Amino acid sequence: MDQTAVHTMAQTGESLAELAYRQIEEMIVTLKLEPGAVVNERTLTDVTNMGRTPVREAVQKLAWEGLMEIRPRSGIAIAALNPQDFSRVLDAREGVERVLARDAALYGASLHHERLKAASDAMMAARSGNDVIGFLNADKIFDTVLGQAAENPYAARLASPLQTHSRRFWFRLQRPGSLEQSAGAHTALIKAIIAREPGKAADEATRLIGYLRTMAP
Repeated sequence: MDQTAVHTMAQTGESLAELAYRQIEEMIVTLKLEPGAVVNERTLTDVTNMGRTPVREAVQKLAWEGLMEIRPRSGIAIAALNPQDFSRVLDAREGVERVLARDAALYGASLHHERLKAASDAMMAARSGNDVIGFLNADKIFDTVLGQAAENPYAARLASPLQTHSRRFWFRLQRPGSLEQSAGAHTALIKAIIAREPGKAADEATRLIGYLRTMAP
């Protein structure tokens, strides 16, 4: 993540720990931090240009989410990536995604709708420009706003790590047409939420997970 992006996020009021988390998460999702690799805290402070405290907090959160493993006196291991696990992630994710989509359609405010529409526009622009990283960033924003719009912090906390694992698998398993299909599936879900159609939104969430299942080995 470049420094312009970091500055932009800083203007949103995010803490240094949140900024460090986003940077490291992106590097894990896009495999810049390779699965199974072992790094140390100094390496992460160097690549994020962050201090030890925010990096340490970010690592603790990523370890809780199952993306890292803290090994005392040995370093920090990046979680292995077994494509066979993608289906297990989607099994765990499908039910909670339906709840979030339904509740976002029921309770989402106009501000959420504006942000969801912006995320949809960014996804479609990424599709047109074949911009995988741009799509992943828009997808992260979508997941965050979805959780906020649903007004169900319990479901959002359950979904968040599963969504990150899904992005990582998607990046690893993508093939020609994946960007277009994924952007289309997300756009259909966003339209149903903005239209305040809870049943349709839940069904579109299921269709999104169904599309992702086609990528699993």
